[in-house]
Amino acid sequence: MKSLFDADTHEEIQNRIESLTVESTPSWGKMSVAQMCTHCQKPLEVAMGSLQLGKKKLGFMKRLVFRIYKPLMYNDKPWKQDLATVRDFIISDERDLAAEKAKLAALVTKFSASEDTTEWPAHPLFGDFTHEQWGKMQYKHLNHHLTQFGV
Repeated sequence: MKSLFDADTHEEIQNRIESLTVESTPSWGKMSVAQMCTHCQKPLEVAMGSLQLGKKKLGFMKRLVFRIYKPLMYNDKPWKQDLATVRDFIISDERDLAAEKAKLAALVTKFSASEDTTEWPAHPLFGDFTHEQWGKMQYKHLNHHLTQFGV
C-alpha cells in the first residue's frame, strides 16, 4: 500500500488533485468535485490534530466492530463504492473548486511533511494508528475519492 509519506506518492496525489476540473463528475456518490475536495481535507485535519470530532462513548459492541474494521482503513484492498460517510465529513453546501483544491493540496503537503512525527492523535472511532498506518490510510482515502472522479 502506498503512503503519503513517500515523496513519489505525494507528487502523484498532488498531480491528480491538480487535474480535477469543474467538469469532473463522480462515477458514484452524490458529492460534487468541490465538495469532495473539502471532504478529503477532514481526515487529514483529524490526523494532524486540527479537527476534533465529537467523541461519543462507544459501547462494547461498537468498539469491537471498529476494532474488526480498523485494518480495512489501511490495507491494500480498495474501499467499496458508496461507503457510509462520517457525519462530520459530509459536505452538503456548494464550494469553490479552485479554493478547495488549493486547501486540499496544502494539507496533503503539510501531512506529507510530517513524516518524522512520532506521536499522533488517536482516531475518534478507531483509536491509535501507527505512523505507517496513518500514511497508508490517508493515501487510501484520497485515492478512493480521486478514483471516484476519474483521476
